[in-house]
Amino acid sequence: MKHKRMISQRLVDVLLRVCSELENRNLNWAVVGSLGLALRGAPIEPQDIDIMTDKVGAYEIERIFSDSVISPVSLKSSGTIQSHFGALSIDGVKVEIMGDFQIRLENGAWQEPPNLAVLKEMEHVGEMSVPVLALAWEHGSYLKLGRKDRAEAAMELMRRRTSEKAP
Repeated sequence: MKHKRMISQRLVDVLLRVCSELENRNLNWAVVGSLGLALRGAPIEPQDIDIMTDKVGAYEIERIFSDSVISPVSLKSSGTIQSHFGALSIDGVKVEIMGDFQIRLENGAWQEPPNLAVLKEMEHVGEMSVPVLALAWEHGSYLKLGRKDRAEAAMELMRRRTSEKAP
């Protein structure tokens, strides 16, 4: 597929390594952010891997890749978003982990973390199936975070999928 050339081979290699480590474990996780959009055809060149999971998954992924931790998982908040956040460096690629990711709503309350079991879709990368979050969820989240460029990229992918399904 033409669009996947925007993803560096090193990033793909690390993604496949992460997937193979996590695939037979009882963890609920998905790739999100720029890589999640690029895997589905957005003309974006991702620089890292963002993994969304739940709180338990965040600490378990940190444990699985304990030799690669550059920022231990802990509850962090920017005021706009909060999650059990940590970061890894695998073969020089940054992998960010976000557990129970929440966005602060306009009324000051925190949005519920995404239901990954319901929102997860699979995208094929070579022979491997990679879990990604639904485009509609990505679009809505980017709008709430004021990331209009990424929201538009997600919307364009949704439009493209709709037109591909049309008779």
